[in-house]
Amino acid sequence: MSSRYMKLTAVAAATAATATMLSACGSGGSSASGASGGSGGSGGKISVGLITKTETNPFFVTMKKGAQAEAAKDGVKLLTAAGAFDGDNAGQVTAVQNMIAAGVKGILITPSDPKAIAPTLDKARQQGIVVIALDTPPDPQNSADALFATDNQAAGKLIGQYAKAAMAGKPAKIATLDLAPGVTVGVLRHNGFLAGFGVAEGDPSIACEADTGGDQAKGQTAMENCLQKAPDINLVYTINEPAAMGAYQALKSAGKEKAVTIVTVDGSCTGINALAGGQFVADSQQYPLKMASLGVQAVVDFAKTGKKPSGYTDTGVTLVAANPVSGVDSKDTTYGQSNCWGS
Repeated sequence: MSSRYMKLTAVAAATAATATMLSACGSGGSSASGASGGSGGSGGKISVGLITKTETNPFFVTMKKGAQAEAAKDGVKLLTAAGAFDGDNAGQVTAVQNMIAAGVKGILITPSDPKAIAPTLDKARQQGIVVIALDTPPDPQNSADALFATDNQAAGKLIGQYAKAAMAGKPAKIATLDLAPGVTVGVLRHNGFLAGFGVAEGDPSIACEADTGGDQAKGQTAMENCLQKAPDINLVYTINEPAAMGAYQALKSAGKEKAVTIVTVDGSCTGINALAGGQFVADSQQYPLKMASLGVQAVVDFAKTGKKPSGYTDTGVTLVAANPVSGVDSKDTTYGQSNCWGS
């Protein structure tokens, strides 16, 4: 797995560099073969399309709710679709094509396969549709007009720094439970965590690396496999909270949950409650409601003024921790619960 992350480092670094530069001027489900919400262009009403990776991941469920709330507020029609699973590029391609046919003014999308979806996004833009990536940039990033997202490199770095301080000099045996090869958001978080912890890819302290697709069941299986490979693992990084919850269940079943530190990314209400309950020690909180609402607003502005959004908008990330550690800024679980999302 090391080679997969190393070969994508240049892409991830370029994305992070572009984001920094521009900020100066974040399984299973209904098929994306259709779109809900009715006809996009009837009656002169502005229509906006939202395509997420899945319909079941709480992050994307929240994003959809944010888009629905903003669409209702702005009096626009929202069409929605999602992949059947994280990585379902074919489903997302079909959803984009359906939304083009429906006459939407803009498409908001969280790309499942950033490179594979790019040509389809280019076709949408050629039709005069504004395309905004949420959470995950396409590859190349300029296949979308704009990106509204968490600084995923920073999100990973924050929990890496926290984990390093929390280990307090104790030798680490690390498991990284990642997303999937080639997905920029996963690469950025993975590399950010390693940078924050102060180790390079391939370091002997990394005892196991496994992909989870951001799924709880796959996260549990990945952790079980990692424990078989390296029973002395004492630190786990996960791509998101569902993977972290799966990892915790595997550790609990093995009687190791109190001996292993888990850090993750998301900041949902379920995750922050798990953090407060001792399942994790730190969580980089991101804000999907903000991504979605800004996206809908940008399409409405484009429809009314013709001005396209551009560049990168950082929607923020905050480190929430059960206990503060010296040298790493964090917020407590009360803050996390006040700013969390989902049920």
